[in-house]
Amino acid sequence: MDARDKQLLRSLRLELCTEVLVDGVVIQYLYQEGILTDSHVQEINSQTTSQRKTMMLLDILPTRGPKAFDAFLDSLQEFPWVKDKLMVKRKEMTVQDPAGKARI
Repeated sequence: MDARDKQLLRSLRLELCTEVLVDGVVIQYLYQEGILTDSHVQEINSQTTSQRKTMMLLDILPTRGPKAFDAFLDSLQEFPWVKDKLMVKRKEMTVQDPAGKARI
């Protein structure tokens, strides 16, 4: 996962924890696509609350390779407003560099 996507997940961490329930389709989709391993799924499911499960997923995702962020976006079928927000913020981050200057 590239640095921009890691920063995006970090900056929206608390918001994602309140808006996304990873128990259902999200985890299963990421497992199906090979982003999560069986042990990752068990580790996430062992968490006691939905927020903790989402936080655990957000801790694991950045370590899962270059396709992890796009697969996460694809997994958000039940949360189209969250997917839209992530895509808009990602596009904004592409336009601006860390110093706030527009890239050419």
